[in-house]
Amino acid sequence: MNNKVAAIILGAGKGTRMKSDKPKVLMPVCGKSMVRHIIDTLEEIPVDDIVTVISPDGDEVKKEVAPYKTCVQAQQLGTGHAVNCAKDFLAGFDGAVLVVFGDTPLITKETFLRSAKKVEEGFAVVVLGFRPDDPARYGRLVMKDDELLKIVEFKDATDEERKINFCNSGFMAFDGRYLFKILDKIGNQNASGEFYLTDAIEVARQMHLKCAAVEGDPQEVASANTLEELALLEQYYGKRK
Repeated sequence: MNNKVAAIILGAGKGTRMKSDKPKVLMPVCGKSMVRHIIDTLEEIPVDDIVTVISPDGDEVKKEVAPYKTCVQAQQLGTGHAVNCAKDFLAGFDGAVLVVFGDTPLITKETFLRSAKKVEEGFAVVVLGFRPDDPARYGRLVMKDDELLKIVEFKDATDEERKINFCNSGFMAFDGRYLFKILDKIGNQNASGEFYLTDAIEVARQMHLKCAAVEGDPQEVASANTLEELALLEQYYGKRK
């Protein structure tokens, strides 16, 4: 492996739950859009490439992330499908690929680097976990020593798995050599008919690849779907500063 790092930012979401016509990733946190916070942090690493996945009407996002590349997710077919939209730009990239949700602007440079380092150590998929005060609605990370066995959604979890307080933040890092091979094997046989990025763990393990998790702070992994959650992000960011 090497020290190359690229990033895919998932930025196709709409801001409807925030009562705004703006794309969600353009909502401001302390005067700067969520996606710009992420890009500024990635530039500190620095990364070799950034690709942002946008919706068909995502021209505003395209301007905000310039001069970095964008690709269009023509249909909303799930998070796995969104990441796969960046294939034309990153196929053949053999470093770590960070997959960042555009509404999680507070993940630190140190956490990104720790995740990339895990990839360099030989893990094909690395998930950022955290321990919230109330884990109820989050997917659980099922570990065995330093290996991640699976992500199980709360509704599907056994009583034993529900006792786990190590939860999925959504952020993942991949070995670029395997990323698109893994995504190509993810199916959509589920109630929503969507391709879920979380299924990458199961697929990678079927391919005899190793998966791992790193732990982050609950405040840095916070995301915003509502105006209330956006206000919380401002609070967390203010505290950090």
